[in-house]
Amino acid sequence: MTRIAVIGAGANGASIGSDLTAAGVDVTLIEQWPAHVEAMRAHGVRIETPAGVETHQVRVLHLCEVATLREKFDVILMLVKAYDSRWAAELMRPLLADDGLLVGVQNGMTVDDIADVVGLERTLGCVIEISSMMFEPGVVLRHSGRDRSWFAVGSLSDATAGREEEVAGLLRHAGSVEIVSDIRAAKWMKLVSNATTLVTTAILGLPMLDAAGIPAMRDLMLRSGREALEAGRLQGLAPLPIFGLTVEDLAASEDLVETLLDTLLRGFVLSTTKTTILQDWMKGRRSEVGDINGRVVRVHADHGRTAPVNAAVVELARAIENHELEPDPHHLDRLLDLSAAAARP
Repeated sequence: MTRIAVIGAGANGASIGSDLTAAGVDVTLIEQWPAHVEAMRAHGVRIETPAGVETHQVRVLHLCEVATLREKFDVILMLVKAYDSRWAAELMRPLLADDGLLVGVQNGMTVDDIADVVGLERTLGCVIEISSMMFEPGVVLRHSGRDRSWFAVGSLSDATAGREEEVAGLLRHAGSVEIVSDIRAAKWMKLVSNATTLVTTAILGLPMLDAAGIPAMRDLMLRSGREALEAGRLQGLAPLPIFGLTVEDLAASEDLVETLLDTLLRGFVLSTTKTTILQDWMKGRRSEVGDINGRVVRVHADHGRTAPVNAAVVELARAIENHELEPDPHHLDRLLDLSAAAARP
């Protein structure tokens, strides 16, 4: 039987690992939060969804137990934070089969970091869209069930062309899956969506739907996403449909960023959904702002340009992470002032 590992068994990783376990897949979860590991061992993973509650007994290891493993894995799904990608790939590299695949099921442009560690011939890229939260060990609040979760899988080179279905077939136990021809472009489109929604709304300390319902905030979110979309163009990355959209949907759209935002809000989030960034701040953790909005700023700078909205988002996010500020709806005025100041010559 194919052996699977999920490294990073937080809200999304535990959800996917539970889906694979329920489907009879040989899967091992690996997690760095000790209390969460012990809760899963003692009681299984409790997945609370709009459709009901599921509990699954899973095989789970502490991160420190990885060194005790000897048998290799055929597929490793990596769901750690983007900034943890390189060390996590190095950790798992000795346990990846010679013809195995390591897949970054993550936000951010992590595919090339993974390939640097394990080689192009053992790397696939993946885009993930699942809305979930976790604050209590062993308990996942999954807002988008399997019928509303979405993935895209793709190769980086000819070395893995034709092997995408090996991973897509696994992820279909957790949601719908598309195989794409340009995974870097698809991942950048997800970054456009993330630059629109994740950090911007977290700064206000509000659920995503509440923040997007404020007209001035929605306008700022769209401007942030448009800067990210332009950064993709500067890198030669063509807009690709994600979230189940089609090429025809993109062609008919007058504002691609707005189409992405409305598709996300209609299909993947609930009124209580807090972004992963806000969850990180509520737990006292640093966020992926540098891998999302920060990356947009850097791409523009590399081309002699500015991204004033994303720069403002990064500035306020850093202040929150440095405990100089707390997330608050009143920060909308500061975001507007900072972005306006950054846009001035």
